[in-house]
Amino acid sequence: MGSMWDMVKPALLMVSVQIVFSACNVLYKLAIFDGMSTIVITAYRLAFAAITTIPFALLFERKRPKMTWRVFFLSLLSGLFIGTLFQNLFYGALVLASATLVSAIFNLIPAITFALAVCFGLEKLNWGAPTGKAKVIGTIVGLAGALLLTFYKGVEFDIWPFHINLLEPKDNQIERVTDTTSELLGVLCAVVSCFCFSIWLIIQAKISELYPYPQSSIALMCVIATIQSFILGFIVESDLNQWKLGWDIRLLTVAFSGIGASGIMYLAMAWVVQTKGPLYTSAFNPIMLLIVAIVASMILDEKLNLGSILGGMLIVCGLYAVLWGKGREIQKKNILETFKADGDPEATKPLLSP
Repeated sequence: MGSMWDMVKPALLMVSVQIVFSACNVLYKLAIFDGMSTIVITAYRLAFAAITTIPFALLFERKRPKMTWRVFFLSLLSGLFIGTLFQNLFYGALVLASATLVSAIFNLIPAITFALAVCFGLEKLNWGAPTGKAKVIGTIVGLAGALLLTFYKGVEFDIWPFHINLLEPKDNQIERVTDTTSELLGVLCAVVSCFCFSIWLIIQAKISELYPYPQSSIALMCVIATIQSFILGFIVESDLNQWKLGWDIRLLTVAFSGIGASGIMYLAMAWVVQTKGPLYTSAFNPIMLLIVAIVASMILDEKLNLGSILGGMLIVCGLYAVLWGKGREIQKKNILETFKADGDPEATKPLLSP
């Protein structure tokens, strides 16, 4: 029973992560349409995350060793990339493009993570093996899907017999942005945010090796990111009215995203990265695309079209090609290490086709 739970727990955690992130995307869209600045949302979200994660670190990791300056520096970079940069770029993209489109772009993270890992020497290209070809081809297919998703619309599909549009224009609200130039800018912001997220995954994997106390490292990351975001926020957004929170969609968005996503879910992701690695963590991203596409078409009046469906399918196919290649490599490595640990002289011979 215990071994079965150990196998299922990472998957359940990552499914929960994608559900919470999907809800955040929809709430962000509503808060942005209500006139709230994404920079302000990010600052408050990270503040709520810090308040949530600090007690976990103090309660469950009281016997942690002293943190080194190297780990602190990596935490500083981690807060910069996942907090200040990723949050503002990704959710800024929601201002310019649809929630479904931005969520689909998010699925490029595994391919980008692989490409960056090769550049930094953390992954081997290994083009001569089927696993290497799968990872490279999967990366290319995923990028092709993103291009198709962006530039081709095609036939629209209406999947609901009723229409609920929570983004109906009201007084004092911002107008919806639908022109092609703004949408392309939104896609660019989403792609750059994916690079930031991928860099964070790589940094987080390194932190887990040097300092295997995810709750403490995530708490420190949230505190650092909060300070960075508030400094940037007050520089960019000087209107104090933007910083006021009432009992409305704005408070719900920052509280839910801060406590649920950047707080509890980041802790879950850090544990899964430490246990299963960054590529496994990114394997569940298509769940968010599916949830957001359904919910956004139902309550945000976003249309599903042929281009988004075909592009999303290509991105998902590319994602799992990368993950298949990486999974086979990990499987082969684990078997070789097992035989070496047992002192088998045949351990150096290939045990699996690559």
